[in-house]
Amino acid sequence: MTTTQLIEHSAPAGPALANPVLRVPPAPPAAAAAYFGASLAFHADVSDVASALAAGGDPGFVILDSRSTQSWDQGHVPGAVHLPTALIAEQAGHLLDPAVPVVTYCWGPGCNGGARAALALAELGYQVKEMLGGFEYWVREGFAYETWEGGAQREADPLTAPVGADACGC
Repeated sequence: MTTTQLIEHSAPAGPALANPVLRVPPAPPAAAAAYFGASLAFHADVSDVASALAAGGDPGFVILDSRSTQSWDQGHVPGAVHLPTALIAEQAGHLLDPAVPVVTYCWGPGCNGGARAALALAELGYQVKEMLGGFEYWVREGFAYETWEGGAQREADPLTAPVGADACGC
């Protein structure tokens, strides 16, 4: 089935065509499952990373902060490896085990630095995921972080984390 046939086959009739949400119809369930399954292979969220790191022992991955030294000093995930994206090709082999998956992050959802770092690592043969939300959402969800002055933690932002609960339930 061509893309045009697929859209015509699944396009809603009548007034829904004027609805901007359904102007382009949802993908068929099999295509949606393939897309979202692939997305989860490339991304991890802040809460899942924090949970894995807090469980103790070896989480099975390394967390990598791809920002500048100035940004790292301002705050970073405890236990993260600091490797700015521009230095990945030169230094990854000295800092990272190619057999251990890497989870990259940068500033936040408005920054694609974590994706650029993940790309650089993947091109070197590393298994890699990007942490969605980056350092911004790590802090906004209330997880502890480290700065050049020591440890820090802020209250969770109620728009990003559940109030009075350990998890959002998703």
